[in-house]
Amino acid sequence: MAYLTTTGSGQPVLILKEGTTRSRGKEAQRNNIMAARVIGEVLKTTLGPRGMDKMLIDSLGDITITNDGAAILKEIDVEHPAAKMMVEIAKTQDDMVGDGTTSAVVLSSELLKKAEELLEQNIHPTTLVSGFRKASQKAIEVINKTAQPLDINDKKVLLKVALTAMSSKSLGSARDHLAEISIDAVKQITEQRGDKTIADIDNIQLIKKTGKSLLETQLIKGIIIDKEIVNPGMPKSKENAKIALLDSALEIEKTEISAEIRIKDPTQMKAFLDQETSMLQDMVTKLKTSGATVIFCQKGIDDMVQHFLAKEGIIAARRVKESDMEKLARATSGRIVSDLDDLAVDDLGFAGIVEERKIGDDKLIFVEKCKDPHAVAILIRAGLERLVDEAERAMTDSLSVVSDVIEDNQIVPGGGAIEIEIAKELRKYATKVGGREQLAVEAFADAVEVIPRTLAENAGLEPIDILVELRSTHDKNEGKFKGLNVYTGKLQDSIENGVIEPILVKEQAIKSASESAALILRIDDVITAKAPKAPAGGPGGMGED
Repeated sequence: MAYLTTTGSGQPVLILKEGTTRSRGKEAQRNNIMAARVIGEVLKTTLGPRGMDKMLIDSLGDITITNDGAAILKEIDVEHPAAKMMVEIAKTQDDMVGDGTTSAVVLSSELLKKAEELLEQNIHPTTLVSGFRKASQKAIEVINKTAQPLDINDKKVLLKVALTAMSSKSLGSARDHLAEISIDAVKQITEQRGDKTIADIDNIQLIKKTGKSLLETQLIKGIIIDKEIVNPGMPKSKENAKIALLDSALEIEKTEISAEIRIKDPTQMKAFLDQETSMLQDMVTKLKTSGATVIFCQKGIDDMVQHFLAKEGIIAARRVKESDMEKLARATSGRIVSDLDDLAVDDLGFAGIVEERKIGDDKLIFVEKCKDPHAVAILIRAGLERLVDEAERAMTDSLSVVSDVIEDNQIVPGGGAIEIEIAKELRKYATKVGGREQLAVEAFADAVEVIPRTLAENAGLEPIDILVELRSTHDKNEGKFKGLNVYTGKLQDSIENGVIEPILVKEQAIKSASESAALILRIDDVITAKAPKAPAGGPGGMGED
């Protein structure tokens, strides 16, 4: 239907294109809230160490089995615009802090559920949004007040942070092994920039290969290049390698314009070919003079150059990815050179060993035993491809939380402890806010409790009993770090028992959830344009006139 209105004289006026639909007021709000809540319900059962997995089958029939919130939402093809906002929350959470995606989405979904109840009581959305904003700021204050400092040199505490992030992944006994690798990797790439400590996990390369077991996963103090050595005549291994990193082609570039060379005498042809060979030989001479024994080239390497390099016993790999070249430079302390004439001894990187190894059906070049690498690689192994993928997701979460606590060395208690503490403080704060906003702040307090309640539900425990016990303990100030042990069903001191999370993860989850809930609540009109029709018979079909 086209959207019509009428003038004072009753004349109809067409405003929107035919086929446009519009929903407004409470109907629009209800639809948006429902769509966003559905996404929250999908992820709810995956929360916590006892959360269940989802099996996702895409349009091509590929299967993904995971309980990682970001991975699930990436695989689901969401249509509704409000539901797409929930997917964006997970993406933001994942990009910013790397963990807590499920918590952020579940919390946002619960905020909208509580808001819907208040909308039914004719409380204006603007009042709700204002109350949520105040509650969110107060919640972040409580998080900062509850946070505990962490000694980044205490490996035991870092291990607890990493294990908490991986607790929901189905990795069994390999969890400890992967957690230790992630800590060693992050510590290796950490650097000081002025007063700041930076741990950029983009400098950690994750390479997945099926075969062997999860316990065979290893940290490489260097980089793995997913390429073969270009020429079979080259050595397969080189110790104490001096590495040249080139982003120019080792071949004679063809001219951009069409040229014709007329040769009347066979000797001229030979001179022409000899000149080309001589130019290629010069390239190899320059490389040899620099002292390089291994070459990684971002572009192509001519067959003749490969032959000359093989004669000199130099290893070479071509068409290496730009991201891998940058990691090589950070790992080997070499410099990427664009012009072969500028290559000097100082530009060469160093590695204790460069070796081609066969893993499964693939040949990889390992650049190992670098002196002080600022980029490292983790080779993830497992018997099943699905398990390798899940191990990669777990490793990403673990690396993210370890880098979070190294950059901002504060932690908060897990197991729902921080959420119950936030709810307690928000209920006290609500009375100070007063008016109708007080109801919004109290609704926020109730919504935050969805985390411990869901943890209990997923562990097969009685959520109401657990919530009452947690509230009672926190209200009596018997321990602000008391959270739920999902394995025993009892309360425990989460900090003492190693259920700890970075402050950045919790702060970002609260910010993302409250902002997205506010965004959805402020929408009171949804106008959908007509979808374009596909031409009958397809482009250039037989049925065309």
